[in-house]
Amino acid sequence: MADNKHRAGFVNIVGNPNVGKSTLMNDLVGERVSIITSKAQTTRHRIMGIVNTPEYQIVFSDTPGVLSPKYKLQESMLGFSEGALTDADILLYVTDVVEDPTKNADFLAKVAREEVPVLLVINKIDLVASQADLEAKVARWKELLPNAEVFPTSAKEHFNVDNLMARIVALLPESQPYFGKDALTDKPARFFVTEIIREKILLNYDKEVPYSTEVIVEKFDEKEGAIHIMAVIYVERDSQKGILIGKGGAKLKKVGTDARKDIEAFFDKRVYLELFVKVESNWRNRENKLRSFGYIE
Repeated sequence: MADNKHRAGFVNIVGNPNVGKSTLMNDLVGERVSIITSKAQTTRHRIMGIVNTPEYQIVFSDTPGVLSPKYKLQESMLGFSEGALTDADILLYVTDVVEDPTKNADFLAKVAREEVPVLLVINKIDLVASQADLEAKVARWKELLPNAEVFPTSAKEHFNVDNLMARIVALLPESQPYFGKDALTDKPARFFVTEIIREKILLNYDKEVPYSTEVIVEKFDEKEGAIHIMAVIYVERDSQKGILIGKGGAKLKKVGTDARKDIEAFFDKRVYLELFVKVESNWRNRENKLRSFGYIE
C-alpha cells in the first residue's frame, strides 16, 4: 500500500441460514475453513479464517445463521451471531436473491444501526431471472440498509468476490496484526476434525438426526507420518443411534470413510479414524453439556 502502514481488522460475516456465508468465507480466505452443505444451520460456532499479506491481516469470522431459538443450543448459536455485531471493524451482511428481506427483522434493524462500515452481499446472483429483477432486489435492500455498500455476488462462481475483497482491504484500519502472520484460523486441529465428521453426517442423513448430533474428539495422536483419531458422535435418543450406525454398521462406516479422506487431505497425512456413537439425552437443552461441548463459556 502507498502509505506503507500495516492494516488489520475483524471482518464479521452475518446473515440468515443457508444464504452462502460459509461458501463466501472460504472463497475470501482461499481455504476450506467452514463446512458447506445445502442444509441450513450447518455452522454452529463462530469460526475465524485469517488472510495475511505483508501489508495487511484480515480476520474473517463466519457465524451461525440468525434464527429464532427453539432450544438452548440455538440460543448459543444466536449469541455468536449477535456477538459478531459488537467487535467488527467491517460487517458483511449476507443475503441472497431468494430470501425474504423482512426475515429476522429485529436482527436486521441492529445491523442498520451499526456505525462500522456495512457491506451488503447479495449472493447467488447466478440464480436471478433478469438484470431488472436484480436491480429491484438491490433497491429493496437499500431501503432496509441505506448506509450499506451493495455487492451482488456469486460466491459459488467467484463472481465479484475480488471486488468485494478489494473494498474490504481499502476499509481496514491501521493496526498491527492480531495473530501470527502464519495463522490461518484461531481453531485447533481437533476442531476441524469434528467439523469434517459433522459435515459427513449432514450429507448422509435426513431429517432431525444430523441436528441432534455433536462430535467430540477424544484422542488425537499425531506422529510424523500419520494421525490416530478417536471420535465420539453424541445423539439424543437410542433410535437416533440405530439410524446413525445403520444395518451392520454400514452407515457409520461410510461416514468414517468419507471423513477420513477429507481429514487426510486437510492434514496431508495418513489418518486412522475410529468412530463411536453414544446417547446423551436432550443434550441440546442441557447447559452443562453445552458448556462441555464449547457452546457456552
